[in-house]
Amino acid sequence: MVMLSAPSALNTSLALRQAIWRKADPAWPVCGIPDVLHIDHGSDFTSLHLEQAAADLSIRLIYSTVARPRGQGKIERLFRTINDMFLPDLPGHLIRGKPLSAPALSLDELRVRFETFVCGVYYRRLHGSTGEAPVARLQKGGFLPTMPDSLDQLGLLLVHVPKPRKVLRDGIRLLGRRYVEPTLAAFVGEKVTVLYDPRDLTEVHVYHEGRFACRALSAEHLAAPSLRDSQRARRDAKRCDLDEPFIMETGDGDQAGPAPRPITVRRLRLYATDD
Repeated sequence: MVMLSAPSALNTSLALRQAIWRKADPAWPVCGIPDVLHIDHGSDFTSLHLEQAAADLSIRLIYSTVARPRGQGKIERLFRTINDMFLPDLPGHLIRGKPLSAPALSLDELRVRFETFVCGVYYRRLHGSTGEAPVARLQKGGFLPTMPDSLDQLGLLLVHVPKPRKVLRDGIRLLGRRYVEPTLAAFVGEKVTVLYDPRDLTEVHVYHEGRFACRALSAEHLAAPSLRDSQRARRDAKRCDLDEPFIMETGDGDQAGPAPRPITVRRLRLYATDD
């Protein structure tokens, strides 16, 4: 998985899902729900969303001590290994800010090369402290990973964001959109919990008193399904209104005729704030 956007609770959850679930390559055996997750104090790690996901998966979060980077030595050592053993062989590798060769890899090609490095080199070279290859040590210990029932279940726990809502006669309102499903008619006036995936707002999962009720759809999001696309559309609409000049229409006072038309001013469209 390659992340290009800024660190966030969603990207952290996506990385955890990738780490926990089984890999397509059998040479990459590492998977399973960890007992402990060591993290720092970045905003993507201190979010309520990650804390709730960790609680649901029975993962204990251990935060590093502030201003003591040596507590993150294992992670920093991995970065050093990648910098020393993987990156120098790639086209476009930088030395003192200057590329040794022209960049020539797409993101998919970079991902394939990195997976080959992890499975073929990193897992199989002898570790300086243990004297064993990591993959041999893993298999020797008879490790049995704790796995979720399905990838969908893991996605619901890690990726989906819960929001409390009240079922209205016309459905459920969320992020400025309306979600409908015939089953919701039985829950009008009831409080429910809505789980949504910020990457795809076409549908939401509705839970009533902790039990799954239905999946509700929003036809408005079929053209622009992601939350990012929806927010971008709102910004573009606001920018368009700001760029348009005010329209001032008045009658000509020097000519006889009907009364002057009132001044018409185009105002900025406002969107209801969604909590």
